[in-house]
Amino acid sequence: MNYKIMLVMLSFVFCSDITVDEIINKIDFNLNSKNRVITSEMVVHGRRATRNIVSKSWIIGTNKAFTQYLSPPREEGSKMLKLDDILLTYSPQTDRIIQISGHMLRQSIMGSDMSYNDVMEDKPLEQLYNATLEGEEDVNGRKCFVLFLESKTEGISYPKRREWVDAEYFLPIKEELYAKSGKLLKSTSMNGIKKVGERWFPTRFIFKDELKKNSKGTEWIIKDIQFDQDIPEVVFSKSNLRK
Repeated sequence: MNYKIMLVMLSFVFCSDITVDEIINKIDFNLNSKNRVITSEMVVHGRRATRNIVSKSWIIGTNKAFTQYLSPPREEGSKMLKLDDILLTYSPQTDRIIQISGHMLRQSIMGSDMSYNDVMEDKPLEQLYNATLEGEEDVNGRKCFVLFLESKTEGISYPKRREWVDAEYFLPIKEELYAKSGKLLKSTSMNGIKKVGERWFPTRFIFKDELKKNSKGTEWIIKDIQFDQDIPEVVFSKSNLRK
């Protein structure tokens, strides 16, 4: 039998063992939870220098999130609060609370390759996209399912996505995020996968804004993550921004 034909047949058998809905559900299980507390470091590779920004976030579902920036001194005390579709930021330098909305959501967070939209759109994939299983490929020696996702509704930042999902861990170790026109807007990758409770979770994300010339990308490193924690509601109050 022709070698290439054999590979295609094996790929078909491999992909037919699981449905695209099952893959999406496994991804959503790994990346989403009832609540979580994350300490992380964002490494912003600028043209002239690299900045390391440490923060701690408290998150409940997909509707509430509070982030406090811990270092460096320039960013220390800055805060961000998400309540459903509302995003508020606070800067101790100006002592002002600003609501981020509309075109402002496309702006960079602290000069990184991550936008405010990336923070806002964290709902499970199953709620946002229809998915198609395109096949299977190897990425860095890892066998992956290749999924193509198209948005179910209007107004999503990335109406089209292509994901390479690790067939063992069910995490998208590589992503391409597109506009409705098909233009590539952003690429991401995940690695450093660890078992946290019942979930597989990446400890290092790399975001690259494909519209930025000579972008070196932004790393988001998870220092600590705890799932299913008891988080007081007061954490998500607007008054907490100025505390």
